[in-house]
Amino acid sequence: MAESIQSAIALYLEHLEHERRCAAKTVETYGRSLAEFAAFLEAREVADDVERVDAALVRAYLAGLYGVNGPASQGRKLAALRGLYSFLRRKGLAVANPAQAVRSPRLKRKLPRFVTVDEAARLVEAGEGSDPARLRDTAVVEILYGSGLRVSEVVGLEVDDVDREARLIRVRGKGGKERIVPLGRKAAQALDAYLPRRGEVVTVAGRAAHPTALFLNRSGDRLSARAVQRMTRLRGLETGARESVNPHALRHSCATHLLDAGADLRVIQELLGHASLSTTQRYTHVCIDGLMAVYDKAHPLAHVAKKPEKESEDEGK
Repeated sequence: MAESIQSAIALYLEHLEHERRCAAKTVETYGRSLAEFAAFLEAREVADDVERVDAALVRAYLAGLYGVNGPASQGRKLAALRGLYSFLRRKGLAVANPAQAVRSPRLKRKLPRFVTVDEAARLVEAGEGSDPARLRDTAVVEILYGSGLRVSEVVGLEVDDVDREARLIRVRGKGGKERIVPLGRKAAQALDAYLPRRGEVVTVAGRAAHPTALFLNRSGDRLSARAVQRMTRLRGLETGARESVNPHALRHSCATHLLDAGADLRVIQELLGHASLSTTQRYTHVCIDGLMAVYDKAHPLAHVAKKPEKESEDEGK
C-alpha cells in the first residue's frame, strides 16, 4: 500500500526527534516546511502518495517561494524534502528522492558580525553595578564571549553545570550532544558576583525561583534567548559598538579573537561544538596583519635574504 505524504512526514519527524535526537527547534522547523509542501500538493490536487512527487513538482514548489522566502529559507525547505525522501528510501517506502535532482538556491556567503576586543570589554563594563539583574546580564555576556556558547546553550545552563573549582562548564549543544568548555577567569568572577544574589532577580510577588536554571528572569522562570538578544543589542547601543550586537556576534568574536591570537582551528571547533571543521572555517576569519605576521615568521621563503642588485656597467660613468 502506498504511503501518504502526511503519514510519511509524521514518521520522519518522529525519527528526527527520537532516533536522531535533533533539537526541538530543528524538528519544529522541518515540520513546518514539510507541512507547507503537503499543503502545496493538496492545492494542486496531487494524490496523497509519496510516489506521486517528482522533481518537476519540487521545482514548481520552489518557484512559488521566490519573492516570499530568501535563498537561505528556500534551501532549508529543500533540505527538509531531501531528508524526508532519503529517510523514506532507507525504509523502503519510496523508490527515488525527487528533491535530490533539484539544485539548491545559490547563497551569498556572509560572515557573521563581530565586535573588537575593546568593544567586547565595553559591553561587559556597561553592566557594572550591584543590581542582581545587571550582575546576571554581565555573567551572560562574559560566558557568551568568553566561552563562545550559543545563546540557546547559555539560557539552557543549570546551576550544577558550572564547576567553579575546575573552571569548566558542561554544555548541552545541538542534538543533545554534551561538551565541556573552559570558564574564563572574568566569567568566573562574574558568576561569583551573580550566584549569591540569583534569587533576588525574581521580582514578581508569589513566584519562587526556578530550582535548577542558572539564569533567571524577573518572573522566576528560565531566562529566554529573546531576552538575551534584547539585552546584548541595548548594551551595544549604550557602548557605541560599530555593528548591531547580538549573542551570535559575541560567539563569533570569541572564535575570531582566539584565532587571531594563534589558537588552533581544531581547538576552536571543539570549543564551539561544530561537527564539521568546515563550519568553523566559515564562522572564523583572520585579520590580514596577523596572517602576514605568521607567514613572515614561519615560511622559509620569508627569510631568504635578497641578493644585492648587480651594478650596471654604465653606472657611475
